[in-house]
Amino acid sequence: MKILIINGPNLNLLGTREKSVYGNTFFEDYFKKLKESYKSVELEYFQSNVEGEIINKLHETGFSYDGIILNAGGYTHTSVAIADAVLAINTPVVEVHITNIFAREEFRHTSLIAPACKGSIAGFGLLGYKLGIESLLMKE
Repeated sequence: MKILIINGPNLNLLGTREKSVYGNTFFEDYFKKLKESYKSVELEYFQSNVEGEIINKLHETGFSYDGIILNAGGYTHTSVAIADAVLAINTPVVEVHITNIFAREEFRHTSLIAPACKGSIAGFGLLGYKLGIESLLMKE
């Protein structure tokens, strides 16, 4: 099984940005732990602050990978283009958010991407990525 994790804008600063909200773990360190936990899964990671690069990565991998975990960051609430890219591909996409977007500012309560995804996970910190992997590994 081949799964890609895509992180959007500002998530490259995990471990240093707003530690009271996002914690103090660098994503690269957490990703290493995920790879150790899921040795039978080919896990890859991509991060970009650029909307078009995220769309290009969805197009590039969305017909050949078994699953994609997408944390679109702030683009979650604004990007019709990323939602359209998710709709355009065959690979199932699980939306993940580190924080509970529904417990934050009102503008964060709407995800334009969620309706295009297999499911959404929010509010469990970095554990959300593991839950996303588990959901992709489940046989329906």
